[in-house]
Amino acid sequence: MTLMFVTRRIALLLGALVAVPTARAQQVVPSRSPTLRYIVCPRAEPPPLIDGRLDVQYSGYIPYEIQGFVDIEGRSKPPPALDVVVYMLWDDDYLYILARLGEPHVWATLTDRDAVIYHDNDFEVFIDPDGDTHDYYELEVNALGTVFDLLLKKPYRDGGPALHEWDIEGLKVATRVEGTINDPSDLDTAWVVELALPWEALREYAPEGRPPRGGEQWRVNFSRVQWDVEVVDGEYRKVTDPQTGEPLPEHNWVWTPQHAVNMHMPEMWGIVQFSDQLPPGTHSVLPGVRIIAPNVPFRPPLDEDVRWALRLVYYAQRAYMEQHGRYGETLEELSVNTQWFARRNLQPVLGTTADGYVLSLPRETGTWYIRQDGKIWRE
Repeated sequence: MTLMFVTRRIALLLGALVAVPTARAQQVVPSRSPTLRYIVCPRAEPPPLIDGRLDVQYSGYIPYEIQGFVDIEGRSKPPPALDVVVYMLWDDDYLYILARLGEPHVWATLTDRDAVIYHDNDFEVFIDPDGDTHDYYELEVNALGTVFDLLLKKPYRDGGPALHEWDIEGLKVATRVEGTINDPSDLDTAWVVELALPWEALREYAPEGRPPRGGEQWRVNFSRVQWDVEVVDGEYRKVTDPQTGEPLPEHNWVWTPQHAVNMHMPEMWGIVQFSDQLPPGTHSVLPGVRIIAPNVPFRPPLDEDVRWALRLVYYAQRAYMEQHGRYGETLEELSVNTQWFARRNLQPVLGTTADGYVLSLPRETGTWYIRQDGKIWRE
């Protein structure tokens, strides 16, 4: 099967744009620049059945499947021991996601909605419609189809909060086990989760408060949480640390690496580009299915290097606050390499506010901003 996403690493370390932050600040700072991954999401015509099966609607788009999951910290860590394949489609009403998770021992225990599903093995979806790192959605599902969905006003590092009471109204979920769930007496093959997320539930924080259009891009990431288990008295049990008696840490396998053990760093997520184009010469390959998006090129996001430069100043401000109890008032005070901006004829302006600071950076494409709680935007 063909891998149809592009991996690009932003060459913006510059020999270090900012000084190394303190150890505590590094808990919310990635170890390196983003490893951005891109995927073109085809339009579904007709829509798939939400039944946990790889219907012809998906199989017609096999070149656009997402593979190549890595450890959450990146390729410096061991690769995932089990496969994950994700398919995405969209239409005027829904974003469709189907994930097949290879698994010889399918188990799950949680059945109440909005239980903390990652205490089981799960599949997780993260969506930031406008890419400002605020007002984003998280969805977790286990092999029983139990859902934990929440809205985060800000990442946890910036104070949150996470609104657990928020639900994706109209969400459709189906799961299917290739084997038997919670039965250690046999070996399973995989479990499948299929989702239909209604745009109506996601549009509040989408650009212009509407569903996406062809060519537009949203920030997205996928995560698989996997616990080590053993069989005790005929049941699956998490493997524990003999010294503490606590379960061993879970594995976090992701589409786009975070370069930190923290999924709530939206600046590190991948990019989904929605497509509704029908390329010349493309025809149906399965009855009732049109291939809408093959060979549609990915369009690199606007000013990605500038966004990362602003984010590095944000990290430097966090470190400075940790050490001095206040935010820095100049880039020089933050030990920021201002020559990087000068070589590109960029003139950043750092201004103080009642809450902290705003860093602005005028460009021909508009002025970019980032503030003390990490929100980034362009006007």
